[in-house]
Amino acid sequence: MSTQSGRNARLEARIAPEVLAAVKRAAEIEGRSVSDFVVSAAREAAHRTIAETEVISLSAAGQSAFAKAIADPPPPTKGLRKAFDSHRRLIRDVR
Repeated sequence: MSTQSGRNARLEARIAPEVLAAVKRAAEIEGRSVSDFVVSAAREAAHRTIAETEVISLSAAGQSAFAKAIADPPPPTKGLRKAFDSHRRLIRDVR
C-alpha cells in the first residue's frame, strides 16, 4: 500500500470524547498508533463501501435467471423499439 514517505495528505475530524476514547483503546489493543488505526479503519470502510456498490450479488435463482436472460433475451418491447429508433435518429442527426 502506501509507504511512510508517500503519506502527505492530512485529514482532520472532530469527534465526541467517548468516540476518541474508544478509538484510542482499540488502537492500544492492536498495538498501533491512533493515526494508523484510524487510517486503516477508514481504508477498510472505504473498500467495503466501494465493493458494496460495484459488486452485485445474486442468489442461485437470480444467477440462473440472469444467465437465461443473457442467453435467450426476450423480444424488445414497443417502448424499447421506440427508444432505439429515437437514439438512432439522434445519432444520425449528430453526424
